[in-house]
Amino acid sequence: MRLSQRCLSLGAVLLAALAFGSTIPSSSADSAGETHRRKFMGDSPEALRAWQDGTRKFLFDRMHLTDLMDDRSKDLDSIPFEAKVLSSEDKGTYVLEEIELNSTPDRRIKAILTRPKTEGKSAAVVCIHGHGGTRQVVHDPASLYRGFAKDLAERGYVTISTDVGQHEVYEEGRTLMGERLWDLIRCTDYLTTLDQVDADRLGCGGLSLGGEMAMWLGAMDPRMKGTVSSGFLTTVENMQDGHCMCWDFPGFSDNFTFSDIYALIAPRALLCQIGAKEREPGGFPPNLAYRAMDDIQQAYAVGSNGHLATLSIHSDGHVYQSAEGAAFFDKHLQD
Repeated sequence: MRLSQRCLSLGAVLLAALAFGSTIPSSSADSAGETHRRKFMGDSPEALRAWQDGTRKFLFDRMHLTDLMDDRSKDLDSIPFEAKVLSSEDKGTYVLEEIELNSTPDRRIKAILTRPKTEGKSAAVVCIHGHGGTRQVVHDPASLYRGFAKDLAERGYVTISTDVGQHEVYEEGRTLMGERLWDLIRCTDYLTTLDQVDADRLGCGGLSLGGEMAMWLGAMDPRMKGTVSSGFLTTVENMQDGHCMCWDFPGFSDNFTFSDIYALIAPRALLCQIGAKEREPGGFPPNLAYRAMDDIQQAYAVGSNGHLATLSIHSDGHVYQSAEGAAFFDKHLQD
């Protein structure tokens, strides 16, 4: 069954009441003045890990993914991929394939997979498009994504991209953000089954909604060793002002802001890109990004002395900086 989902109104968000862990405060305000009840307030790596484990459990539950995650934790093959190659194209140094695979027992997804023509194991990156994009657009150098998936493929990475821009819930009982995230997790799972992929060298990157989903994948899937989130670092307050509300779901904005989700990535490598020409409302301006990064660094200071979370302000607008992203992945995924 496909259920139509409109962008959520603010009044539709339900208060989440599930509590966990002694490290979770009753409420806290970040540097942008937002109140979020489940912000990390610990002072040790152990407290950070406990908060991250509890927060992921809470969010998977609110995204209505707990059943899929539980089955997957027991058996990664609980949902056979049954992958099928739909087309294949020789790109010189790599092969580009369009594939189809099972995301859930009742739903299949399509993806673009690139594989280098080299021997041995390669690092792999999940490449994520934004609103109005497709799995193909991250390969287009003329797009806002600057062809970053193509660049990575030419540098010897395995890449995969799928469609996450839908605004309808495909399966009854799911959530929009949950289905978007689950499809990315399944793409990651599929990468780990490929002989050519080094499962210890996985990353993800994206722009706009793709930057948001890179944030979510990096936060919720600890296999991501490096995350590039471009054109998204902001606050819940800003996203409530003129943006499509597809980012929210029951239990999220009542308890968190986006810096809390980025904090789930600590101490793994994180690069956030923001354009100096971004403006508010409607955009992702640097002043809000600086404030959000200050909050993110509180978690990184506990987990890794703040060395692996970076905010890059570039001179353009709402675009992905491909060369910078590739250098980041070369540094953190190629060792």
